Amino acid sequence: MAFCNSLEEVRAFFAKDRFATENGAVIEEYGKNYAKIRLDIKPEHKNTLGNLMGGATFTIADFAFAVASNWEEPGTVAISSTIDYNGVAKGNTVYAVANCVKDGRSTCCYIVSVKDDLDNLVATVMITGFKTGIR
Repeated sequence: MAFCNSLEEVRAFFAKDRFATENGAVIEEYGKNYAKIRLDIKPEHKNTLGNLMGGATFTIADFAFAVASNWEEPGTVAISSTIDYNGVAKGNTVYAVANCVKDGRSTCCYIVSVKDDLDNLVATVMITGFKTGIR
């Protein structure tokens, strides 16, 4: 049984993830072991070179994992993450899409692709989660 049943409920629940949401991350879509997060790139998201800061990229990827793995049954936390920065965002918006590749009894694994609105691959993130059983 789903913990959250609508996009509004999912957004309300994850509004408590203040670092991501107060920095502009918006939940666009969610589904079984899936989430899509949007970040409109603003000056505060850029590094010295004028590119999207790596921390902003990782934040939306981590948030996509959190939504995908917790909207239905809260309690999953990341225990390991690796990120490969594949390119520079050239558009004005980036999207992090999390997809589950393993959903076990106590652990899970997600691949998160971060692309800009021009379909340029910005980063690929692999996240392993642990299901704490805490709701």
